[in-house]
Amino acid sequence: MTEKRACCFTGHRVLPKDKENILQEKLEAMIETLIEKGVTMFNCGGARGFDTVAALTVIKLRRKHEHIRLHLEIPCLNQTKGWSDEDIHKYNFVMQNSDTMKTKLAGYETGCMHERNRALVDGSDLCIAFLTKNSGGTFYTVNYAKEKKLEIINLAELI
Repeated sequence: MTEKRACCFTGHRVLPKDKENILQEKLEAMIETLIEKGVTMFNCGGARGFDTVAALTVIKLRRKHEHIRLHLEIPCLNQTKGWSDEDIHKYNFVMQNSDTMKTKLAGYETGCMHERNRALVDGSDLCIAFLTKNSGGTFYTVNYAKEKKLEIINLAELI
């Protein structure tokens, strides 16, 4: 098995309220395990929902594991258009606490989310997902990760 150094996240924007705590626990435990196995880079798309939970978890764990890094792959500068004030506040916190960031476009264009998702996968060795349905951007990203032969860990199967 080749050594894995980078992990990306993909998941739904709306998470089940009744499973938020167990999802957070499983995600944190999985990231800890990956850090122990040598993963140092965590790539995130900066979307609401699972992306935000994942990024906040990496930021939290970075206090204990100072060598890990959070990279944001942002599809467009106006990604937060239409978001709630609370979600924008979390997004800004994640942006301020990321180690690196790459933005694809100034404004939204058709296909920019898929382009961002492919960049996340292309820069990673494995993928932590929260996938519960066979449609949408998360499904697309997991399938792309499978095509690229990434190891995929679907936390939805663990809770």
